[in-house]
Amino acid sequence: MSSALTDLCPCPIVQAPMAGGASSPALVAAVSEAGGLGFLAAGYKTADGMYQEIKQVRGLTGRPFGVNLFLPQPEYPGAVTGSTGAVRAAHPVTAAVDVYRHQLAGEAAWYQTSLGDPDSGRDDNYDAKLAILVEDPVPLVTFTFGCPTREVIAALRNVGTRTAVTVTTVDEALAAQWSGADAVCVQGIEAGGHQGTHRDNPEADGSGIGLLALIAQVREAVQLPVIAAGGIMRGAQIAAVLAAGAELAQLGTAFLVTPESGAPALHKQAMTDPLFTRTELTRAFSGRPARGLVNRFLREHGPYAPAAYPEVHHMTSPVRKAAAKAGDPQAMALWAGQGHRLARELPAGQLVEVLAAELAAATAALGQQGAA
Repeated sequence: MSSALTDLCPCPIVQAPMAGGASSPALVAAVSEAGGLGFLAAGYKTADGMYQEIKQVRGLTGRPFGVNLFLPQPEYPGAVTGSTGAVRAAHPVTAAVDVYRHQLAGEAAWYQTSLGDPDSGRDDNYDAKLAILVEDPVPLVTFTFGCPTREVIAALRNVGTRTAVTVTTVDEALAAQWSGADAVCVQGIEAGGHQGTHRDNPEADGSGIGLLALIAQVREAVQLPVIAAGGIMRGAQIAAVLAAGAELAQLGTAFLVTPESGAPALHKQAMTDPLFTRTELTRAFSGRPARGLVNRFLREHGPYAPAAYPEVHHMTSPVRKAAAKAGDPQAMALWAGQGHRLARELPAGQLVEVLAAELAAATAALGQQGAA
């Protein structure tokens, strides 16, 4: 393992940061205690909410863990803020959001709620969260939806924090290397939840790269350690990405169904429910491409959702929460990777142990084949 990541975890297994509640302090601590690397997801939380969860993790384990931040989203060129239709219609994106809002009115009425305010903010409290992490450092901070500045990376390095940037292309990996990041989290198209693209380009929809191909491309382009993410559910897959050049394997969906996960019970059950047979990348729930189980909401609204993140996320949030409260998974964002049918309802620590045993067996088998 690379020196940039060597002492973070004895076992090369990372629990992916899953924004929205799945990455609970209990899950993070259980994974780290078992020898993996647990991760808090700061996305969608307040700065104080993030800080309180960091304190909870520290109360549960003394082992290293990480925190993931969402980069602020750039304003649309020429966009005008404001709540009146006339002002919002001044920009094509805000006009498209208004059209989508009208389309979703029936969903809000059905679940007896209201749609959220699309103008609820684009920065995800980024600066305030960074200030806390510089003042009270954690071992590793990763970034999604963009690349931090060299100044941000340097500030974290000065307090002993290592950094990694989620990348989905070689160009994004080169940007991470230029910024001074210690590692890259290479995310394949198989991954559940949001694709961590640095720039949301609708013209690139459907052109994502598979994990093994992307690892090879990134390894040849940059001199940074690689954390591999996307569809990994078994120890043999971990062995495969390590053989391809990764130092660590990051798993999200595999840990989503554990008892320690904060995901709703309906979400956990859906992973292996025969009713949900496949996943798709969709903008239906957030306005950014994200992989989830195909349900009614995704089928009906996905084709019409605009490229507008986080506006669409803010707007659909009350509907998703109301659907969960009503026990209806058909309007929830059921984020899942392509390997979701392989999910195992094991305690998080036990899952790390099982994955480590599978990894050891797969590695031994590869060694025997190589010696034959």
